[in-house]
Amino acid sequence: MKILAIDTSATAASVALAKENKIEGEFFINTTLTHSQTLIPMIDELMKNTNTDIDQIDAVAVNAGPGSFTGVRIGVAAAKGIAFPKNIPCISVSTLYSMAFNLSNVDCIVCAVMDARCSQVYNALFRCKDGNIERLSEDRALSLNDLADELKEYSEKIIFAGDGAVLCIDYMSNKLNNVELAPANLRMQRASSTACAAFLLFRQGKTTTADRLMPTYLRLPQAQRELKKKMGV
Repeated sequence: MKILAIDTSATAASVALAKENKIEGEFFINTTLTHSQTLIPMIDELMKNTNTDIDQIDAVAVNAGPGSFTGVRIGVAAAKGIAFPKNIPCISVSTLYSMAFNLSNVDCIVCAVMDARCSQVYNALFRCKDGNIERLSEDRALSLNDLADELKEYSEKIIFAGDGAVLCIDYMSNKLNNVELAPANLRMQRASSTACAAFLLFRQGKTTTADRLMPTYLRLPQAQRELKKKMGV
């Protein structure tokens, strides 16, 4: 079984091709180039360099949110476009859940965080133990202060991962003595971890069709929030 995985949920973008227990190839880029410039060329090169045809793909996985509204839409649109013509099953992966797989071999609490602006983060907590991942919270948007208060409940090592990791460690390092940053090579969300999460979801029967695949947002886009505020809604 082969899964093509996509992540464009934040500034970095990546694509990966994986068999179960094997990453056959991955492209990762974290520059100022837009996802519309980098994503399709990366997919084309990945398929070519792994000598893989689209007919060999059994599922397309994508980090469907939370994350950048534009980035998530681009990733989901690409997954839909690849899957629809061949009726390939799609797997919607939580961006935060995928990040826990970066650190699945470390016994710790993974605090997956993405910068949601306005002193808030998109967050979920996971316990990694003996290679297994246990979800401790749902995906949510909350303030840095509320997250810090919640993390005080844990005595285990807490590792921050995601594009909000540095923001959190700067805010909390003087409040908590059991927190640390994930190493740079494991810190950001990436498609190889999306693929690892997708294999588990596939075995659980959690697939969807291309036409039903949709972005997952935890709050409205800023423009809509401002409009509702002006309208007093």
